[in-house]
Amino acid sequence: MAEQTKTISREKTIVRTGIIGIIANILLASFKALIGLTVHSTAMVLDAVNNFSDVLSSVVTIIGTKIASRKPDYKHPLGHGRVEYLAQMIIAALILYAGITALWESIQKIINPVEADHSAISLTIISVAIVVKIGLGIFVKGQGKKVKSDLLISSGTDALFDAILSTAVLISAVILMLFKFNIEAYVSVIISVFILKAGIEIIREAVDDMVGHRVESEYTKKVKDSVLTFEEVHGAYDLILHNYGPDKYLGSLHIEVDDTMTADKIDTLTRNITAKVFEDTGIIITAIGLYSRNSSNEKLMKLRHDISEVVVDHKHIKQLHGFYVDEEKKRITFDVVVDFDEQDREGLIDHIRNDVKEILPDYEIIVAVDSDISDQ
Repeated sequence: MAEQTKTISREKTIVRTGIIGIIANILLASFKALIGLTVHSTAMVLDAVNNFSDVLSSVVTIIGTKIASRKPDYKHPLGHGRVEYLAQMIIAALILYAGITALWESIQKIINPVEADHSAISLTIISVAIVVKIGLGIFVKGQGKKVKSDLLISSGTDALFDAILSTAVLISAVILMLFKFNIEAYVSVIISVFILKAGIEIIREAVDDMVGHRVESEYTKKVKDSVLTFEEVHGAYDLILHNYGPDKYLGSLHIEVDDTMTADKIDTLTRNITAKVFEDTGIIITAIGLYSRNSSNEKLMKLRHDISEVVVDHKHIKQLHGFYVDEEKKRITFDVVVDFDEQDREGLIDHIRNDVKEILPDYEIIVAVDSDISDQ
């Protein structure tokens, strides 16, 4: 119930902020377009076009958020949260379209220049637009951080960026009035390049979210810290988090427990861990695997320490865990986390296996390779 209330509140905040952005950008775009066409200012008209694209961006933000907030259903049991990433792609496409159009028009003006005729009114409009955009950008970006919405953060950043671009237009207008030197077309080219850059960056971020990227260490640390509050847990490893929308994660991990724990105690422990992690982080742990620990044999504990030192001494090994010795079957098993710089993983594991064999020649050595998926 609390999670549903949080989702509804987040949706309302994004929609309300989007509506404010729409109203502000329509007013700004209308004023800029009117003045720009009147004084034949290409830069100002292009800035107005950019504001109109911001209106469409706000509309996409609202629609995307509405769809993403829908409840899970039979076809989409994990919800619709990833729609927000698709909305980011649409916003990026709008920004790129505006940038390409602006660049083309700017080049045409350089080839066939048109003299701009700025007035005190036009400069006042630009100045007011700068102030409004700064205020809007700070507000929207702040709301985005508050509700963890990449859509709003991108929109707010874009608004602040627009303020910088409008400042460039203002400076070019002042230069024209004072020195009779027209640099507006060239300023327009610069504006276009920055618009394109912003669009490309948003696409890159959205693609990263959809393809899947390394989870921020902030999340992995919170989960592991929560798990390690249980005294029965001697280590938390192999954490994998799957993103299903902004701030919505499902995950799995392994924990290390004493080999003397019974099934009923393990069952209680894993249930408590799942509840604790969700309470602390909002992350749903869907599965918890187990590593058994030689808890009653000091000799084996020391052996683990000695072998760990040998293994992690290899350049591309980041961690050893899941170490267990089966004395009856004369078998040692452990996992190693290998970083992505290692090109010959099989060769590395053979080397590790041989090193351990030198310590315990009579034992079978089983080494499982884990990728460096999350921060250790």
